[in-house]
Amino acid sequence: MAVDIPFGLVARGPSGAAPARRPGSIRRTSTIDMRWPGGPGTQLRLTGRARDLLTPHDGSDPVVVAEDTMTVGVNSATRTIEDIAVDPPRPAATGMIGARGGGSSRTVLAETLPDEAEAGTPLYLMLDDIAGASLVAGFAYSRWMPREQMLAAVGNGPRRSMEGICTGFQPGSGALMPDGSSKWNHRVQTVGPLPREDDPLGWHELDEITEISMRRARRIDVTIGDVIEIDSMFQDSSTVPEGGRVAVHEYLVRATADSVTGELLSIAADPRVLPYEECPLASLSVDRIVGTQLRELRAVVLDVFLGTAGCTHLNDAMRAMAEVPLLVDVLRARGNGSSAT
Repeated sequence: MAVDIPFGLVARGPSGAAPARRPGSIRRTSTIDMRWPGGPGTQLRLTGRARDLLTPHDGSDPVVVAEDTMTVGVNSATRTIEDIAVDPPRPAATGMIGARGGGSSRTVLAETLPDEAEAGTPLYLMLDDIAGASLVAGFAYSRWMPREQMLAAVGNGPRRSMEGICTGFQPGSGALMPDGSSKWNHRVQTVGPLPREDDPLGWHELDEITEISMRRARRIDVTIGDVIEIDSMFQDSSTVPEGGRVAVHEYLVRATADSVTGELLSIAADPRVLPYEECPLASLSVDRIVGTQLRELRAVVLDVFLGTAGCTHLNDAMRAMAEVPLLVDVLRARGNGSSAT
């Protein structure tokens, strides 16, 4: 039985460069670039950068208030973390070596670096994202090599059944093959640079990459008025042989929260680029977490949007808002925005 898709529910196309920064705002940006220096099928190298940039309300120069980088080696076959280095150094980060990307890496992260979670650091966002980055990295193969060569690079064993793991792969989805594995006809779209031409400071430094690679990018803008306003973007994109990039996932998520309690008041997900026709269905149910405390989102989202109730990538976009209260604290400490009462 085919999945019923409401009329007009489609991925609307790439959102383009970042919006202009608002006075009295803070912007968190992060990227994880995924490459295989030894060639496809060898160790996956993740290079992560993340930064918090405050734009003062008085029009003075923006201020970098936090910045972290990481390099991580991941076994391409097992997604096991083989080495890790972060800057500024946190010796405890080596405790993640041996963890497998996914639920395992997030459990180990919570156990080994609880202070990073409590402080809501840019590093914590990237370390949490190892799970998703190691999962989507192999999509880049499909842009650079024939299917037979790609299968050889990832292993020619039985393909994994995807049925039931998310909204896009619910039973009856047109994204599924008869054996439950996913189809190869991803609906990719060409995307341009992340920064605005008139605002090169709006993103942290980005590498210009021309070889086979994947990039996961996040942007979270936060301002405070009568309510906390959140405007965020998430994108997974691959380089392509002819140059430039194509995206396979992109969402915009906008939300408001109570400026005193941090309770989520509203949320809307705008699907921009998604691989299958059924994927945008996940955006219809995000208001189920209205009333949740922002700080609780990393756990609550995973409980509420299990399996076909959610989208793995949209879930992570909502979970990333859990650190917004820490960004709000920075704004208030520097005299930008109203104070809690």
